[in-house]
Amino acid sequence: MKNKKMIYAALSMFLFAACGNSGTDVSTAVSDINESNVTNESEVVLKDVPEYTDRMYVVKTTSHFNIGSSQTLINREAVVPAMCYTEHDEKYNPCYVCHQDTIKDGRANVMNDGFLQNEYLFSDFGMTNHWTNLFKDRTEEIARISDQEIDTYVNTENYTDLKRLLEENDFSGYIPDLENYHLGADSFNEDGFAKDGSGWVAFHYRPLPSTFWPVNGNTDDVLIRLHKDYRQTEDGNLSVTVYKFNLAIVEAAIKNLDSISVDNLDEKVIGMDLNGDGKLGIVDRIDRPSHYVGKASYMQVETFLYPRYTEFLHTVRYVGSTENGEIYNAPRMKELRYMIKARSYQDETAPLTKYQLALLYDAEWQEKYKGDEPFYSSMLERGLDNAMGWWIQGFIEDAEGDLRPQTYEETFYCMGCHTTLGSTVDQVFSFARKIDGAQGWGYIDLKKMIDTPNRGEEEGEILTYFKRVGGGNEFRVENDINTKFFSGGVLDEEKVKRAKSIYELITPTRASALKMNKAYRSLVKSQDFIHGREGNSEAVKHVHREVTETTPALPSDKKYHWDMRLDWSAE
Repeated sequence: MKNKKMIYAALSMFLFAACGNSGTDVSTAVSDINESNVTNESEVVLKDVPEYTDRMYVVKTTSHFNIGSSQTLINREAVVPAMCYTEHDEKYNPCYVCHQDTIKDGRANVMNDGFLQNEYLFSDFGMTNHWTNLFKDRTEEIARISDQEIDTYVNTENYTDLKRLLEENDFSGYIPDLENYHLGADSFNEDGFAKDGSGWVAFHYRPLPSTFWPVNGNTDDVLIRLHKDYRQTEDGNLSVTVYKFNLAIVEAAIKNLDSISVDNLDEKVIGMDLNGDGKLGIVDRIDRPSHYVGKASYMQVETFLYPRYTEFLHTVRYVGSTENGEIYNAPRMKELRYMIKARSYQDETAPLTKYQLALLYDAEWQEKYKGDEPFYSSMLERGLDNAMGWWIQGFIEDAEGDLRPQTYEETFYCMGCHTTLGSTVDQVFSFARKIDGAQGWGYIDLKKMIDTPNRGEEEGEILTYFKRVGGGNEFRVENDINTKFFSGGVLDEEKVKRAKSIYELITPTRASALKMNKAYRSLVKSQDFIHGREGNSEAVKHVHREVTETTPALPSDKKYHWDMRLDWSAE
């Protein structure tokens, strides 16, 4: 697989050099527009903002930042996250969330790695747990941080200055282009559209168990943006209506839905009958078409695949809390993560096909089986190429709390989850977990979601996780979930079922939020992310320091078939 990845990267760079300014790429020639010619009745006005796609092929050989390279890599298995070293005691299984047998419904992901639920399959180097921060006790450091100090810190935003920093240093990667993102929900309208007109759209989705549950120390949100062709009418005018149609089509494709609800959209704007009633009118539901609409009508709809140049923006934030215990997404960001589907393999105008991806998955499976160490191509400031179609880039706090570009190794850490896990849909978790259809657009709000089952399951996802894992996180660390829903180690299932929203299930008390924030702030000051980002306050138990040939496997009856998509019809 190493050789295939290197060949793939070399071929891709050749294609970029050949087509970057040749006019053979997706059209970026759009006339200047103003509000008067936007085909849309919404209060939102899309703007013809500069696109990262217009400059992403410019190769830069040096950087003002300490990016590093594969030669500076310390943990050569940083793609294996800390939770993979969890002690399962031959009965607990948090691994099912990531590792799955192939779900045979036409999806591109054929990794078929469900066997990793039951056994530790690491390279020789990976047999030792290099996430040593897990075993660090930060009790004394936490004691030196007052509640007022940490409250002030997490409520002071660190997003705005990042753009200035990057522009001043001629940064060649993605530069944040969303105004006031630190404000969270206040930066978006009710439909999830960014108020600045940049085209970013927020959506309601269920955070993946359990790293991004606030009770475990993080709040987060995710945004999607489609290429500007998907935001325009056929004659090149920006249109929120066209964009909403295409966003719905992408969602139907990713979830393999034959039809999907929309928010009373006018078919006359696109000139197509998408609900099959034989006329053009206002519709609240559409059937999944064969092609996207508007200026993007050249692009065929492929199930389980995003169209080329789809972007995701993801913030990992501190846990905000009020004096009365209300939990919210804090303005301060721990990380800002960015993905763009940039790659094609042979055809520079098209994304990877399912067949091509299947070959790459097969090669990756063989690499894992042989215990080979992973390799990913660095693109310097543009992040890493995951060799499956996506570029991945990240920003993380420096010692003072300002966001900075991640190093090669810090981004290498991200590749484990966004490459070849059996659970993902086109290497992405969040969007497939969005509330279906029109009701799912808007900034994430945990109070608007109840504990619905996953597809093929009967009980709520969170209840199921509690039962299978024996607690509220992979490491079975005692937290507010144990206090609220477990008694003497026994889960109170009825109490979980009585929760009115998932907010009641996965948010911490204010005291816990303060403690977790202080622990992570201590980690930030050390800048020791290469040894773990969990930010635990005390040494974590139930984690292997080393895996050996005699380490017990999980019994086969504890393996689970799981689909990360949710059955929202159960709400």
